[in-house]
Amino acid sequence: MDQDDSLTALDNIVTQFNTYEDFLDSQITTMDLYYLEDEGLARQLVELGYRGTGEIVKREDFEARKAAIEIARLAERTQKKTLTSAGKDLQDTFLKALAMREEDNRNGKVSSVIFIRDKNSHGQEISGYIDYAHRLKVEDFEVYFNGKKRLLPKPSDLSFYNWDSHIAVCNSSSNYQVISDNPEGLLFKYKRDRKILNVDPKAQPGDNSTRVPIQTELYIQAVIFDHISRRKT
Repeated sequence: MDQDDSLTALDNIVTQFNTYEDFLDSQITTMDLYYLEDEGLARQLVELGYRGTGEIVKREDFEARKAAIEIARLAERTQKKTLTSAGKDLQDTFLKALAMREEDNRNGKVSSVIFIRDKNSHGQEISGYIDYAHRLKVEDFEVYFNGKKRLLPKPSDLSFYNWDSHIAVCNSSSNYQVISDNPEGLLFKYKRDRKILNVDPKAQPGDNSTRVPIQTELYIQAVIFDHISRRKT
């Protein structure tokens, strides 16, 4: 039996029995118990390979594979759980664009910066750049994807500007370093590969980056910049 077949056989055993003792018991015959008169001894003989009706499986192999399967199951369940856009009936193009990028931003394949310009709850016009991956880690996006709340720039985001009060704030995030002293406008340096993201609509966004204007009913203006890191991890 080759390695793949052995692993498949072990997986079948591990998924069939809850504990290693249950597996051992399945190998013990009524005749074994009649002659040995000791269930513990019968189990030991099966474990050592002296008795049994099936394949020999070591305790450490059984328990290690059992743990590995459980970890994989939990990881899959967690991944499905964290995709807050899954199963939502999204109508607006902006929310669809966020949903399309959610998984890749969570796992680090893509890093998206979202530009939004709109009015806040006080009727003041605000704009700013949002590190999507960072916000996904620190905030529950359920309220955005189910339409209970609109995603808007905050003073804690990469950049925030209130056009009425003229308050301007810039903050570096876990993914981007803000370069605010550039005479031609804001730049964001992606920390993993140190590539520059240029958000000036008249300029090229930079290496491995794209600029996607979003036609949406939710905001005055929305643009998503996607950066793909080429650094090997």
